[in-house]
Amino acid sequence: MAQEQMKDMTEGSPLKIILEFAVPMFLGLLFQQFYSMADTIIVGKYLGVTALAAVGSTASINFMINGFCIGVCNGFAIPVAQKFGARDYSGLRRYVANAAWLSIAVSAVLTVVISALCMNILVWMKTPEDIIGQAYSYIFIIFVGIPTTFLYNMTSGIIRSLGDSRTPVYFLLLASLLNIGLDLFTIIVLKMGPAGAAYATVFSQGVSGALCLVFMRCKYSILKMTKEERQIDRSKMAVLCGMGFPMGFQYSITAIGNVILQAAVNSLGSMAVAAVTAGSRVSMFFCTPFDALGGTMATWAGQNVGAGKLDRVRAGARYANIIGFVYAAAAFVILFFFGKSIALLFVDAGETAILDQAWMYLVGNSLFFIPLVLVNVLRFSIQGMGYSKFAILAGVCEMIGRSVVGFCLVPIFGYPVVCIGSPVAWICADLFLVPAFYSCLKRLSLLFGAKEPE
Repeated sequence: MAQEQMKDMTEGSPLKIILEFAVPMFLGLLFQQFYSMADTIIVGKYLGVTALAAVGSTASINFMINGFCIGVCNGFAIPVAQKFGARDYSGLRRYVANAAWLSIAVSAVLTVVISALCMNILVWMKTPEDIIGQAYSYIFIIFVGIPTTFLYNMTSGIIRSLGDSRTPVYFLLLASLLNIGLDLFTIIVLKMGPAGAAYATVFSQGVSGALCLVFMRCKYSILKMTKEERQIDRSKMAVLCGMGFPMGFQYSITAIGNVILQAAVNSLGSMAVAAVTAGSRVSMFFCTPFDALGGTMATWAGQNVGAGKLDRVRAGARYANIIGFVYAAAAFVILFFFGKSIALLFVDAGETAILDQAWMYLVGNSLFFIPLVLVNVLRFSIQGMGYSKFAILAGVCEMIGRSVVGFCLVPIFGYPVVCIGSPVAWICADLFLVPAFYSCLKRLSLLFGAKEPE
């Protein structure tokens, strides 16, 4: 039964629980990466370098908008985790209901506004003329599918808040396979170009979200609500907005730096865009364990703060960092020796210049994966503790780092500096996050015994 799959993270060995929760979440994120990887591989192999660059040129704006959606949903799930840790199940259900109302409203507004501004954004980003048409046909459809992004991330976030990181993985696996099949069908059979890949992505994500919703409603008795619990509650919405929007803005502010850096890459031409596209897709694939650790720590910190166990928050962050550091070292070795071979998934072997630049990008990023571990573990721990507004400041630090590289260094030094744009941002964020993490623990220890957050 699903009820048995829920995990109370306030008791037991921190290392064991973190690994048990993070591994299924890692697999889920891995399958989620298949969405973008399948698009990129199939577009690059069947439509060529120009189409690959078109899809890649939208990556930063895609992350900025969809990252905002994902951040909002993750923030909405934090009060749910805290109420679960505190064993306040009626309060938990009220937060779930109000999170649903907010998700519907926010996704509708975002879809209309962002879709209308789509072409203007691509022009502002200096998207090369030879790829802007295909880039628009791809990203416009992705933005029309914003409600599916909310649907999956909201439902899966609630499920994970209850300690169940496995169930969303099963639905993502199905959706990933569906996405790959639809990519091949729309691009090879229907000849729809990059737009076909976008349709496949949106439809597949909608399927995984719908399956999570049906499963959650049918199997989790803890979520069966009374009419009163389903009603709009302004105080609950205020708390949800206070958690969700700072996390969403953190993603978007971080992504503004990505957009600036992407604009700098676009100014170097479509070949540089193709190289960064291939390199970033491989890098994102290798970064999924860091994202899994971050998501795990949000739930871990949320439940343990709800239970008043701050010592477990600290211990969990320590174990998560150790796990991340070991993996970071292994990932660097793999990408250093085999990065160019892995990039062949996206680019033909004859494109030697693109492959060399993609390898340079991979080595430059993976050399600094350890600072990225700290970014994910500490930022999500802080968010789980209830200090989501601190995430905005971390995002500002990342934005400043990427902006300096994009505005000041790329025009002077060219492509090599692009390869350290993200590492500079990670280090800037860590300079804020490390002291902020201990400051949040100190604040909570001073407030211990006070009324828990509503």
